[in-house]
Amino acid sequence: MIEITLLGTGSPIPDPNRAGPATLVRARGQVFLVDCGRGVLQRATAVGVGAAGLSAVLLTHLHSDHIADLGDVLITGWVTNFAPDPAPLPVIGPPGTADVVAATLTAFGHDIGYRIAHHADLNTPPPMEVHEYTHGAVWHRDGVTIRVAPTDHRPVAPTIGFRIEADGASVVLAGDTVPCAGLDELAAGAGALVHTVIRKDIVAHLPQQRIRDICDYHSSVQEAAATAQRAGVGSLVMTHYVPALVPGQEEQWRALAATEFSGQVELGDDLHRVAVTARR
Repeated sequence: MIEITLLGTGSPIPDPNRAGPATLVRARGQVFLVDCGRGVLQRATAVGVGAAGLSAVLLTHLHSDHIADLGDVLITGWVTNFAPDPAPLPVIGPPGTADVVAATLTAFGHDIGYRIAHHADLNTPPPMEVHEYTHGAVWHRDGVTIRVAPTDHRPVAPTIGFRIEADGASVVLAGDTVPCAGLDELAAGAGALVHTVIRKDIVAHLPQQRIRDICDYHSSVQEAAATAQRAGVGSLVMTHYVPALVPGQEEQWRALAATEFSGQVELGDDLHRVAVTARR
Protein backbone atom coordinates (compact mmCIF):
# COMPACT_ATOMS: atom_id res chain seq x y z
CA MET A 1 0.00 0.00 0.00
CA ILE A 2 1.02 3.59 -0.64
CA GLU A 3 -0.45 6.27 1.62
CA ILE A 4 -0.98 9.82 0.39
CA THR A 5 -1.50 12.70 2.82
CA LEU A 6 -2.38 16.15 1.51
CA LEU A 7 -0.27 18.20 3.90
CA GLY A 8 -1.09 21.52 2.26
CA THR A 9 -3.94 22.14 -0.18
CA GLY A 10 -3.65 25.93 -0.43
CA SER A 11 -2.34 28.31 -3.07
CA PRO A 12 -0.02 31.35 -3.15
CA ILE A 13 -2.75 33.33 -1.35
CA PRO A 14 -2.28 32.85 2.43
CA ASP A 15 -5.15 30.92 3.96
CA PRO A 16 -5.63 30.43 7.72
CA ASN A 17 -7.06 26.96 7.10
CA ARG A 18 -4.77 25.62 4.36
CA ALA A 19 -1.01 25.28 4.27
CA GLY A 20 0.90 25.78 1.04
CA PRO A 21 1.21 23.04 -1.58
CA ALA A 22 2.77 19.89 -0.15
CA THR A 23 1.99 16.18 -0.26
CA LEU A 24 3.40 13.36 1.84
CA VAL A 25 3.77 9.90 0.31
CA ARG A 26 4.61 6.87 2.46
CA ALA A 27 5.59 3.53 0.94
CA ARG A 28 7.39 0.52 2.45
CA GLY A 29 8.64 2.59 5.39
CA GLN A 30 9.98 5.35 3.17
CA VAL A 31 8.65 8.90 3.44
CA PHE A 32 8.67 11.37 0.57
CA LEU A 33 7.77 15.04 0.79
CA VAL A 34 6.55 16.38 -2.54
CA ASP A 35 6.92 20.18 -2.59
CA CYS A 36 7.44 22.41 0.45
CA GLY A 37 4.70 25.01 0.70
CA ARG A 38 4.30 27.27 3.71
CA GLY A 39 3.50 25.51 6.97
CA VAL A 40 4.59 22.11 5.72
CA LEU A 41 6.38 20.96 8.88
CA GLN A 42 3.47 21.84 11.14
CA ARG A 43 1.22 19.72 8.95
CA ALA A 44 3.77 16.87 8.76
CA THR A 45 4.09 16.88 12.54
CA ALA A 46 0.33 16.39 12.79
CA VAL A 47 0.72 13.01 11.07
CA GLY A 48 3.80 11.99 13.04
CA VAL A 49 6.49 12.90 10.53
CA GLY A 50 9.45 15.13 11.37
CA ALA A 51 11.91 16.69 8.95
CA ALA A 52 14.64 14.28 10.06
CA GLY A 53 12.40 11.34 9.12
CA LEU A 54 12.16 12.19 5.43
CA SER A 55 13.64 9.78 2.91
CA ALA A 56 13.79 12.48 0.21
CA VAL A 57 12.33 15.82 -0.82
CA LEU A 58 10.81 15.86 -4.30
CA LEU A 59 10.19 19.21 -6.04
CA THR A 60 7.87 19.46 -9.03
CA HIS A 61 9.01 23.00 -9.86
CA LEU A 62 10.53 26.10 -8.34
CA HIS A 63 7.57 28.47 -8.01
CA SER A 64 7.70 30.23 -4.63
CA ASP A 65 4.52 28.69 -3.24
CA HIS A 66 5.96 25.19 -3.78
CA ILE A 67 9.33 25.87 -2.11
CA ALA A 68 8.42 28.54 0.46
CA ASP A 69 9.41 26.36 3.44
CA LEU A 70 12.28 24.46 1.83
CA GLY A 71 14.69 26.24 4.17
CA ASP A 72 12.71 25.15 7.21
CA VAL A 73 12.74 21.54 6.00
CA LEU A 74 16.49 21.57 5.36
CA ILE A 75 17.54 23.31 8.57
CA THR A 76 15.07 21.58 10.89
CA GLY A 77 15.95 18.20 9.44
CA TRP A 78 19.61 18.94 10.17
CA VAL A 79 19.21 20.13 13.77
CA THR A 80 16.79 17.35 14.75
CA ASN A 81 18.78 14.46 13.29
CA PHE A 82 20.78 12.98 16.15
CA ALA A 83 22.46 10.16 14.21
CA PRO A 84 26.24 10.28 14.69
CA ASP A 85 26.90 10.45 10.94
CA PRO A 86 23.61 11.34 9.20
CA ALA A 87 23.27 10.52 5.54
CA PRO A 88 22.75 13.43 3.16
CA LEU A 89 19.13 14.33 2.48
CA PRO A 90 18.28 13.66 -1.17
CA VAL A 91 16.55 16.58 -2.88
CA ILE A 92 15.23 15.69 -6.33
CA GLY A 93 13.83 18.26 -8.71
CA PRO A 94 14.10 19.85 -12.14
CA PRO A 95 17.17 21.76 -13.38
CA GLY A 96 17.63 24.80 -11.17
CA THR A 97 17.07 22.84 -7.96
CA ALA A 98 20.77 22.82 -7.06
CA ASP A 99 20.89 26.61 -7.36
CA VAL A 100 17.84 26.98 -5.12
CA VAL A 101 19.21 24.61 -2.47
CA ALA A 102 22.61 26.35 -2.49
CA ALA A 103 21.00 29.79 -2.24
CA THR A 104 18.74 28.60 0.59
CA LEU A 105 21.70 27.30 2.58
CA THR A 106 23.52 30.59 1.93
CA ALA A 107 20.52 32.52 3.23
CA PHE A 108 20.69 30.46 6.42
CA GLY A 109 24.47 30.73 6.56
CA HIS A 110 24.57 32.78 9.76
CA ASP A 111 22.20 30.37 11.49
CA ILE A 112 24.26 27.39 10.37
CA GLY A 113 27.41 29.02 11.70
CA TYR A 114 25.80 29.82 15.06
CA ARG A 115 24.65 26.23 15.52
CA ILE A 116 28.00 24.72 14.58
CA ALA A 117 29.71 27.07 17.05
CA HIS A 118 27.26 26.19 19.81
CA HIS A 119 26.81 22.41 19.48
CA ALA A 120 29.80 20.09 19.70
CA ASP A 121 28.00 17.37 17.72
CA LEU A 122 27.23 19.63 14.76
CA ASN A 123 30.46 19.89 12.79
CA THR A 124 29.35 20.48 9.22
CA PRO A 125 26.53 22.29 7.40
CA PRO A 126 23.39 20.33 6.51
CA PRO A 127 24.43 17.41 4.29
CA MET A 128 22.53 17.56 0.99
CA GLU A 129 22.47 15.37 -2.08
CA VAL A 130 20.81 17.26 -4.94
CA HIS A 131 19.74 15.56 -8.16
CA GLU A 132 18.21 17.29 -11.17
CA TYR A 133 16.09 15.44 -13.72
CA THR A 134 13.56 16.03 -16.46
CA HIS A 135 12.71 12.40 -17.27
CA GLY A 136 13.51 8.83 -16.38
CA ALA A 137 14.19 6.79 -13.25
CA VAL A 138 15.33 8.77 -10.18
CA TRP A 139 14.96 6.35 -7.24
CA HIS A 140 15.17 2.60 -6.64
CA ARG A 141 15.56 1.59 -3.01
CA ASP A 142 14.14 -1.25 -0.93
CA GLY A 143 11.22 -1.97 -3.22
CA VAL A 144 10.27 1.64 -4.00
CA THR A 145 10.87 3.14 -7.43
CA ILE A 146 10.33 6.68 -8.64
CA ARG A 147 10.46 8.10 -12.13
CA VAL A 148 9.76 11.52 -13.54
CA ALA A 149 8.47 13.02 -16.76
CA PRO A 150 8.14 16.59 -18.01
CA THR A 151 4.94 18.54 -17.45
CA ASP A 152 3.80 21.85 -18.95
CA HIS A 153 3.62 24.91 -16.68
CA ARG A 154 5.22 27.34 -19.12
CA PRO A 155 6.67 29.91 -18.83
CA VAL A 156 7.81 28.05 -15.71
CA ALA A 157 10.22 25.49 -17.15
CA PRO A 158 11.28 22.83 -16.77
CA THR A 159 8.66 21.24 -14.54
CA ILE A 160 8.22 17.58 -13.69
CA GLY A 161 5.76 15.10 -12.27
CA PHE A 162 6.65 12.07 -10.14
CA ARG A 163 5.43 8.47 -10.27
CA ILE A 164 6.05 6.47 -7.09
CA GLU A 165 5.58 2.68 -7.18
CA ALA A 166 5.77 -0.04 -4.53
CA ASP A 167 4.31 -3.55 -4.28
CA GLY A 168 2.19 -3.06 -7.39
CA ALA A 169 0.67 0.20 -6.16
CA SER A 170 1.40 3.47 -7.96
CA VAL A 171 0.82 7.15 -7.31
CA VAL A 172 1.49 10.06 -9.67
CA LEU A 173 1.98 13.62 -8.44
CA ALA A 174 1.46 16.12 -11.23
CA GLY A 175 2.33 19.45 -9.65
CA ASP A 176 1.18 22.53 -11.57
CA THR A 177 0.54 21.82 -15.25
CA VAL A 178 -1.86 22.02 -18.13
CA PRO A 179 -2.78 18.77 -19.87
CA CYS A 180 0.25 17.38 -21.71
CA ALA A 181 1.63 14.20 -23.23
CA GLY A 182 4.34 13.85 -20.58
CA LEU A 183 1.81 13.65 -17.78
CA ASP A 184 -0.46 11.31 -19.75
CA GLU A 185 2.43 8.88 -20.18
CA LEU A 186 3.55 9.16 -16.56
CA ALA A 187 0.05 8.62 -15.17
CA ALA A 188 -0.97 5.73 -17.42
CA GLY A 189 -2.68 3.05 -15.34
CA ALA A 190 -1.70 4.56 -11.99
CA GLY A 191 -3.69 3.84 -8.87
CA ALA A 192 -4.02 7.54 -8.06
CA LEU A 193 -3.23 10.88 -9.67
CA VAL A 194 -2.65 13.84 -7.32
CA HIS A 195 -3.37 16.93 -9.41
CA THR A 196 -3.55 20.66 -8.68
CA VAL A 197 -6.82 22.24 -9.82
CA ILE A 198 -8.35 25.66 -10.33
CA ARG A 199 -11.91 26.74 -11.02
CA LYS A 200 -11.43 28.53 -14.33
CA ASP A 201 -15.16 29.18 -14.44
CA ILE A 202 -14.63 31.49 -11.43
CA VAL A 203 -11.07 32.75 -11.90
CA ALA A 204 -11.61 33.85 -15.51
CA HIS A 205 -14.18 36.40 -14.35
CA LEU A 206 -12.14 38.04 -11.60
CA PRO A 207 -11.19 41.70 -12.20
CA GLN A 208 -7.41 41.40 -11.67
CA GLN A 209 -5.56 40.42 -14.85
CA ARG A 210 -2.67 39.00 -12.79
CA ILE A 211 -5.06 36.53 -11.21
CA ARG A 212 -6.78 35.69 -14.50
CA ASP A 213 -3.34 34.90 -15.91
CA ILE A 214 -3.19 31.69 -13.86
CA CYS A 215 -5.72 30.12 -16.21
CA ASP A 216 -2.95 29.98 -18.83
CA TYR A 217 -0.81 27.41 -17.06
CA HIS A 218 -2.98 25.45 -14.63
CA SER A 219 -5.52 22.72 -15.21
CA SER A 220 -9.16 23.29 -14.42
CA VAL A 221 -11.04 20.67 -12.44
CA GLN A 222 -12.44 19.31 -15.69
CA GLU A 223 -9.03 19.28 -17.41
CA ALA A 224 -7.41 17.41 -14.52
CA ALA A 225 -10.31 14.96 -14.58
CA ALA A 226 -9.92 14.46 -18.33
CA THR A 227 -6.21 13.73 -17.81
CA ALA A 228 -7.14 11.12 -15.20
CA GLN A 229 -9.68 9.57 -17.58
CA ARG A 230 -7.24 9.41 -20.51
CA ALA A 231 -4.61 7.82 -18.29
CA GLY A 232 -7.04 5.29 -16.85
CA VAL A 233 -6.13 6.02 -13.24
CA GLY A 234 -8.09 4.58 -10.35
CA SER A 235 -8.56 7.78 -8.31
CA LEU A 236 -8.18 11.50 -8.92
CA VAL A 237 -6.93 13.32 -5.82
CA MET A 238 -7.44 17.06 -6.20
CA THR A 239 -5.37 19.64 -4.31
CA HIS A 240 -4.03 23.24 -4.50
CA TYR A 241 -7.58 24.59 -4.83
CA VAL A 242 -8.04 28.00 -6.44
CA PRO A 243 -10.17 29.58 -5.19
CA ALA A 244 -10.05 27.84 -1.82
CA LEU A 245 -12.41 24.93 -1.41
CA VAL A 246 -15.23 26.19 0.83
CA PRO A 247 -16.85 23.73 3.26
CA GLY A 248 -20.14 22.59 1.81
CA GLN A 249 -18.99 22.98 -1.81
CA GLU A 250 -17.21 19.63 -2.05
CA GLU A 251 -19.97 18.02 -4.11
CA GLN A 252 -19.88 20.91 -6.56
CA TRP A 253 -16.21 20.24 -7.25
CA ARG A 254 -16.84 16.49 -7.45
CA ALA A 255 -19.64 17.06 -9.96
CA LEU A 256 -17.33 19.10 -12.19
CA ALA A 257 -14.73 16.31 -12.11
CA ALA A 258 -17.41 13.68 -12.80
CA THR A 259 -18.20 15.33 -16.15
CA GLU A 260 -14.83 14.01 -17.39
CA PHE A 261 -13.76 11.23 -15.03
CA SER A 262 -15.60 8.05 -14.14
CA GLY A 263 -13.36 6.92 -11.26
CA GLN A 264 -13.09 7.83 -7.59
CA VAL A 265 -12.63 11.54 -6.82
CA GLU A 266 -10.86 12.53 -3.58
CA LEU A 267 -10.68 16.06 -2.16
CA GLY A 268 -10.72 17.68 1.22
CA ASP A 269 -8.91 19.74 3.82
CA ASP A 270 -5.26 19.58 4.81
CA LEU A 271 -4.32 16.16 6.22
CA HIS A 272 -6.81 14.32 4.01
CA ARG A 273 -5.44 10.80 3.52
CA VAL A 274 -5.86 8.35 0.66
CA ALA A 275 -4.67 4.73 0.69
CA VAL A 276 -3.67 3.32 -2.69
CA THR A 277 -3.36 -0.43 -3.19
CA ALA A 278 -2.23 -2.52 -6.14
CA ARG A 279 -4.76 -2.49 -8.97
CA ARG A 280 -6.23 -5.76 -10.15
